[in-house]
Amino acid sequence: QVQLVESGGGLVQPGGSLRLSCAASGRIFAINAMGWYRQAPGKQRELVATITDGGNTNYADSVKGRFTISRDNAKNTVYLQMNSLEPEDTAAYYCNADGRGRYTSFNVWGQGTQVTVSS
Repeated sequence: QVQLVESGGGLVQPGGSLRLSCAASGRIFAINAMGWYRQAPGKQRELVATITDGGNTNYADSVKGRFTISRDNAKNTVYLQMNSLEPEDTAAYYCNADGRGRYTSFNVWGQGTQVTVSS
């Protein structure tokens, strides 16, 4: 079984920065893609950014130029550097990993970490 553990959320003022981390553990043979999604109260979960094992990235238009996703394949860890944060970025942020164990594939979610941008 594969588990994701997120960290790094918190309260920050507008214009500030936060760095989220998500570490995968368990029966992992390879992780194809990892990503961050967010869900604000009363809204659907939306994509923030994804990154493949080859380093190809994809960002939501609303975060381009402000957020940077990266990963350490050796540690099965993905990061999200968030700069110039805005109140609209307030949400629960969820990590996702898509990959395979020796015999089965997996697509798992973390428990979520809260990011609040407020003065």
